[in-house]
Amino acid sequence: MASPQSVTVDQVRLILNEIIEALESPDYAPKLDEAKEAAGNEMLKMMQIVFPMVVQIEMETIKRHGFVNSREGIVQFTQLVREMERADNEVARLHGQVRAHYLPPVSISSTVDTSL
Repeated sequence: MASPQSVTVDQVRLILNEIIEALESPDYAPKLDEAKEAAGNEMLKMMQIVFPMVVQIEMETIKRHGFVNSREGIVQFTQLVREMERADNEVARLHGQVRAHYLPPVSISSTVDTSL
């Protein structure tokens, strides 16, 4: 199992790039697109249908880098990424690309309704 202390920023960047490549590969992209279409704009359905697919792809990728192929491994990797993205803009950017596969875009209105 990979030790969080021994994983470098460059290794995390590499792993995130591999995850993105897998998510966008001909093997997975059509399945993810189909799942996203089934979920629509409903966050609950996105978390029920799309998120588990993304996590499975992440787990398959991180196990090749020494992380445990289980919930524990994905939690460990995600915590490591969250810590590193605070200090490294590239890790943050790549992690954002991964999240974009299961989090629908959120539009924030610039007008505030104060009539309440």
